[in-house]
Amino acid sequence: MKRLLSTTAALSLLLSGPAFADMEAANAFLDNEIAGLSTLSRAEQEAEMQFFVDAAKPFEGMEIKVVSETITTHEYESQVLAPAFTAITGIKVTHDLIGEGDVVERLQTQMQSGENIYDAYINDSDLIGTHWRYQQARNLTDWMAGEGADVTLSTLDLDDFIGTSFTTGPDGKLYQLPDQQFANLYWFRYDWFTDEKNMADFKAQFGYDLGVPVNWSAYEDIAEFFTGRDLSHLGHDGDVWGNMDYGKKDPSLGWRYTDAWMSMAGMGDKGEPNGLPVDEWGIRVNENSQPTGSCVARGGATNSPAAVYAITKAAEWLANYSPPAAAGMNFAEAGALPSQGTVAQQMFWYTAFTASMVDPDLPVMNEDGTPKWRMAPSPHGVYWEEGTKIGYQDAGSWTLMKSTPVDRAKAAWLYAQFVVSKTVDLKKSDVGLTFIRESTIDSEHFTERAPRLGGLIEFYRSPARLQWSPTGTNVPDYPKLAQLWWQNIGDALSGDKTAQEALDSLCSEQEKVLSRLERAGIMGDIGPKLNDEQDPEYWLSQPGSPKAKLANEDEEPVTVAYDELIKSWNN
Repeated sequence: MKRLLSTTAALSLLLSGPAFADMEAANAFLDNEIAGLSTLSRAEQEAEMQFFVDAAKPFEGMEIKVVSETITTHEYESQVLAPAFTAITGIKVTHDLIGEGDVVERLQTQMQSGENIYDAYINDSDLIGTHWRYQQARNLTDWMAGEGADVTLSTLDLDDFIGTSFTTGPDGKLYQLPDQQFANLYWFRYDWFTDEKNMADFKAQFGYDLGVPVNWSAYEDIAEFFTGRDLSHLGHDGDVWGNMDYGKKDPSLGWRYTDAWMSMAGMGDKGEPNGLPVDEWGIRVNENSQPTGSCVARGGATNSPAAVYAITKAAEWLANYSPPAAAGMNFAEAGALPSQGTVAQQMFWYTAFTASMVDPDLPVMNEDGTPKWRMAPSPHGVYWEEGTKIGYQDAGSWTLMKSTPVDRAKAAWLYAQFVVSKTVDLKKSDVGLTFIRESTIDSEHFTERAPRLGGLIEFYRSPARLQWSPTGTNVPDYPKLAQLWWQNIGDALSGDKTAQEALDSLCSEQEKVLSRLERAGIMGDIGPKLNDEQDPEYWLSQPGSPKAKLANEDEEPVTVAYDELIKSWNN
């Protein structure tokens, strides 16, 4: 944070003088902030900046407001890129940083009231099903060809973005433009896993090699092995834990599970980027993309055996193998805890925390600046099948609401394109490590930086990343449905209800919302159309999801050596 603030102060001082305007300000920005860290040549950078200077002239002096959640990437945008854009274009941008739940709440309020609260939102692509069905967000495909054509950057290069499949509706229209992306991956202490004594002791206890767990059975064995283990032979004094998670009953607990924990267990159907007809929320849709149910009795899977297995394992691991404080932590509090050096592995770790995990003073870093930890694909549960989604990828994306006046939307669209432009993207990615462009991921800069990022670059360059995706289009109203998750999952993790009871309640409450949307009819022929209830056995006996309970949910544990895994990605 201090580095961002010092950069901002220097840039503001540089650009505030009366001698700078238009391309002078742009060149100062390119000289002092981008400083050659771009996939474009200097001439190409200047050409993009000239576009912003020229396109912004009708809006000079306008004040616009945009909003995003608070992560490192958006802090950089708010503190560095917004002032630079203002100096270059004369459009004054206020880029607010608030909690993710608050972003969704403001967006929902704007949808319901029609009041223009913000001129643009960076909200998760998880709302793609909402935006497509309500049609209150401008579809960017038509916008760029129509009203927004004169303010659309010719070198925007949509084909270079790695996440547009997440922000495209079933109608083939692009509704949001990715601004940052990060995945939930497996995180582990590479130095502990490759220690000869630990490897020998694990092999003696469990009969197979210590390595990256491929399935949940192996993950559980590793969690048991490291929890309470004496690692004094490695110079570590104090407690060690085999798992890290969070369990506080607040909205971020819901993201933990809507962000594909169920698909990791194997609850949903096969398909990319999301399972069809049953997705990672357990919501079923028909051939017209109409949601038809969430409970097994209507063909959904939210309370299916695979979902119960997923929640049961999470509760057990939280209670048995995690730091005691974890049960009272939320997403933000838990994310950086592994950096303290007491956690051996974490099944579900957001790569958005990478930037805060590479501080050279941390106990999880080597003296040469390389990490003692690595990240790898998350292990999958016993119900998982090849071709099924195995993890979540957040894609915070620019969204223009139809309730925003055209001139304000145009000014905001210019700012949105500025912060994702090829001129800016490599530098922004270097700060926040949340990738949106293929050209940035493949750059020589990140080839050089890769050894210090613990597998992040290797993952994003590998075909494995295709199995990580955000919430899909089966979810018709994300703001209404998402709030149901944390309350019901919280009941299971706290022990107030069994996993089955909590999920029965969750799917029932989801279907009440779906039923109200169906009766309201505001989504037309793409809104919910609930199936009649049947004996759950009918659906459990059908191919695909929901899946019948397995007689044995403890599969043979499998691990793989991390170094061999990386080699396989490069082949």
